[in-house]
Parts: sequence; structure tokens; C-alpha cells
Amino acid sequence: MLPTILWLVALVVFLVVEGLTVGLLSIWFSAGALAALLLSLGVENIWAQIACFLAVSALCLAAFRPMALKYLNPSRRTPTNADRVLGMEGVVTQAIDNLRSTGTVQVRGMDWSARSAGEETIPAGTRVRVVRMEGVKLFVEPVGAPAAVSQP
Repeated sequence: MLPTILWLVALVVFLVVEGLTVGLLSIWFSAGALAALLLSLGVENIWAQIACFLAVSALCLAAFRPMALKYLNPSRRTPTNADRVLGMEGVVTQAIDNLRSTGTVQVRGMDWSARSAGEETIPAGTRVRVVRMEGVKLFVEPVGAPAAVSQP
């Protein structure tokens, strides 16, 4: 009777953890706990129950998790408007100096706060390519000769 209660508690705990994290990890252990719970109703050998728990959990994890991740997290995600500037070229409108935390670039007609992806200072008018984005700051690298900058 005690192993049955323990497997029931384990099942509930795994389901609660999955509900809180939604990481598709503890749900497979829930399946193992359910299988061990059902086995405990007819078989009193705790080692057989533990083996059943481990086997069903591992089987579910190996067999169903990749398939579930494929459908729940498709590899082709729709980029946000900000993500669309990644890899694009723009023009430095205010010199980029990482030490002074200054710099602005214009990409696709919008001004962005920018930092150099390297250590160099990038003068205004330089064409740059966006290599990454952190928050609302673009990290850029020079791609060629300075371009003409229109001053307001």
C-alpha cells in the first residue's frame, strides 16, 4: 500500500512541476510514475516498480520528446520587427565608441542605439552590418568605406 501512495505522490509532483515549468521534461517522468503506480496495484516488488518507472520514463523521453519539441517549437519562427535588422547593413549616424557608450546607426530608415561588435571605434558615415542585438542595442561591424551622412 505504501509504494502505491508514493507513486501517486510522485505522479502529482511531476505533473505540478511540468505545469510550472512547461519544459517537456517532467511529463515523461509522470508517465513512468503512472506506469509504476499501476504496476504497484498488482506487484509488490518495489524493484520491479522502480525498473518499470525508469524504463517507461526513459522510453517516453527518448521516443516522444523530440517529436513534441518539433511540433511545439517549430524551427521556423516568425521574426519580430527588431529581428529583421539582423544581418542588414546600415550607416553610423553618431560615432560608435564602446568606452563612452555612444553610437547610433540607421538601419531600414530607423535609428538604433549601437555598439561595436569588436573593440574599435567606428566613425560616423561608416557602413556597418548588424551582427547581433541585445535588448534595443545593435552590435555592428564595419563593412566598407564611409558613406555620406545626412545631417538634420
